[in-house]
Amino acid sequence: MSLQQPAVFCNMVGDWPALHWNAKYLSAVLDGKMIQFRLGLKMVDLVPQFETRCSYVMATLEEFLAWSCGQPSCLSGPFSCYEYSKYWAYADYKYIARIFEDKPEIFQDIRWSDFGFPGRSGKESTLWIGSEGANTPCHLDSYGCNLVLQVQGRIPYEESSVFSKVNVANPDLKRFPEFRNTTAHVVTLSPGQVLLVPRHWWHYVESIDPITVSINSWIELDADHEARIEEAITRMLVCAIKSAENPSDGDLWLNPTEVEATSHEINLQYLNKAVSEYFKCQKASVSEQTCSSSTGAEQRTRASCKRKKKEVGCEPEGYRLLTHEFAFSTFKAEKLQKIPFGPHLIQVLPQSQEGSSMGAVASDTRNLHEDEGGHFGKLHSARKQLVMSNECETPAHPVDSEGSPDASQTALSTNDLLDCLVNPHVINLVARLLLERTRV
Repeated sequence: MSLQQPAVFCNMVGDWPALHWNAKYLSAVLDGKMIQFRLGLKMVDLVPQFETRCSYVMATLEEFLAWSCGQPSCLSGPFSCYEYSKYWAYADYKYIARIFEDKPEIFQDIRWSDFGFPGRSGKESTLWIGSEGANTPCHLDSYGCNLVLQVQGRIPYEESSVFSKVNVANPDLKRFPEFRNTTAHVVTLSPGQVLLVPRHWWHYVESIDPITVSINSWIELDADHEARIEEAITRMLVCAIKSAENPSDGDLWLNPTEVEATSHEINLQYLNKAVSEYFKCQKASVSEQTCSSSTGAEQRTRASCKRKKKEVGCEPEGYRLLTHEFAFSTFKAEKLQKIPFGPHLIQVLPQSQEGSSMGAVASDTRNLHEDEGGHFGKLHSARKQLVMSNECETPAHPVDSEGSPDASQTALSTNDLLDCLVNPHVINLVARLLLERTRV
């Protein structure tokens, strides 16, 4: 847990039954069960293919495999409208506890307990199955750190929370010039390897083999409680404002996999629950510190660092994301310097962006936050979040012959307002003010 950079674990899962979970095996286990696939074009555009820009079909894994092999039976199946040479398909965010609810014994095929998380299995994991070219746009996870096991093919798939407006595979450097200053850490994950993605590291993933299968699990962190408050605030704002718009406008502001927008009352319940859990965690933390106060100055120093971190009101978001986990004791700092990288634990090193961007993990959070926007994808649980952007500055407007902005381009929209309201800097400040008000 002291790793602050991406790393690949080798030779850790050799005895896991889940290593046999290739697509053909899973097709037999699911036995004709229908699952949802997201389909996108293989063309590389300047704009990422977010979920609102993709198509969706319900199909069996058997039909997916037949389509990916070009079998004639696909001419009349659910993939019949999607030519394999032009489209990729992606069964993403498949909660194992849900799709194998009638086969709970299969949960034990995954043993995250080997990584030091007792009792953690497939029940707390997610399954991803994709064809060549399937990708998750550049994003960071709002909370938790991510462990990704590669089973078949090469490259991982990961849960998403905050997406970037930059297509890192083909960046629009005119619109996002600061992206030139980012550093990509590139890794190709092979079967049997496990990738650690630390909290708040931007990452872009893409399948480079005909069929890929991955399993991942998000490890909860204490900092997640504040992130869930920010998420609830964002959800409440977006639902309230976008629901007031004329539905005939055709703006796909809701995630396609979301059934309907939640009501104001439900969103308020989410917010209150998140705040309640935050203070419950804080109370438990204080109790632990009180019980162990006699163990020496080391723990007192750590507690002081935590208090100072919570008291900071509005530090730049990018800076906060890069530094919030570095309140280590001297002991932990020394331990961090002695991480045994080698044949069994491989450090993911920075690489030139001119090379392959498969599985890129970007470390410079400041440039990504300052120069690009994003939107919320799925929530950590079964719920999905709505829309978010952290870019208040819009691209330059066209100028007419008189030298003034084109009036048709300067009219502000609801989305322009939301881009500013749900900016991470703003949401973080609102969450802290809300917590202060509740604490009083």
